[in-house]
Amino acid sequence: MSEAENNNLIARDSDIERAAFALKAMSHPLRLKILCAVGEQELAVQDIVDCVGTTQSNVSQHLAKLREKDILASRRDANRIFYRVKDERTLRLIEMMRDVFCSSTLLSEN
Repeated sequence: MSEAENNNLIARDSDIERAAFALKAMSHPLRLKILCAVGEQELAVQDIVDCVGTTQSNVSQHLAKLREKDILASRRDANRIFYRVKDERTLRLIEMMRDVFCSSTLLSEN
């Protein structure tokens, strides 16, 4: 990779827009907590509520935002709605944020 290419971490405007769009959707603490709770699994809304410790109404609002921003996918099974992270690259990004922002003592407690 040339020095010029290396200085432009994201060169195309469309990629910058997509990255900013996704980061904005994940920037709320509760939405990030929801994404961490869901992780690589698929969870029903009530399971997410139990994991993040707030009201179902609050969680549902944030789930809708994450779905609207194409971060989460959902499916209905009878009267339950299940959510999963739509793109595994999002999980890699969350892992990198954990590595950068979480202390090693917090990681060992979880």
